Amino acid sequence: MREILTSILCLSLLMGCKNEHGHNDNNAVSSVEIYPMDTLQLKFDKGEKWLANFETQLGVEKIDSIISVFKTKTIQDYKTLGEKLSKQTSYIIKNCTMKGEPHEQLHVVLVPMLDQISILKESKDLPKLEQAKSNLEVLIDKYMDYFKYE
Repeated sequence: MREILTSILCLSLLMGCKNEHGHNDNNAVSSVEIYPMDTLQLKFDKGEKWLANFETQLGVEKIDSIISVFKTKTIQDYKTLGEKLSKQTSYIIKNCTMKGEPHEQLHVVLVPMLDQISILKESKDLPKLEQAKSNLEVLIDKYMDYFKYE
């Protein structure tokens, strides 16, 4: 079931964003692996952070705030956390106006976030839930390292 939901979320992410393909790999100066199980690489834009649209930045900042104040740690608490975070990722996807390479780079961070949020909503394994929350914190840090809003 989780695989189906993850596939649907990823498909909606890819279709929901107003994407224009066609990117230039010459923009990449350096890259770093952002998620241990992910083979994709997050890159800088000629050594600079990628420009994100306001709604994406706001959504990620809200995700960060929600996780930062999360204190209780029951399985139900993690499920509630996942539901709150899912609303924010839906907001990001619905309001995405990023195009080209910045849009593709956003997917490198956002798709693993969706996977971790699915774990929070569905798992009943407390250590797995704790790890998913920790993974989300790493992914948010990487987003902040590689994206900016001006």
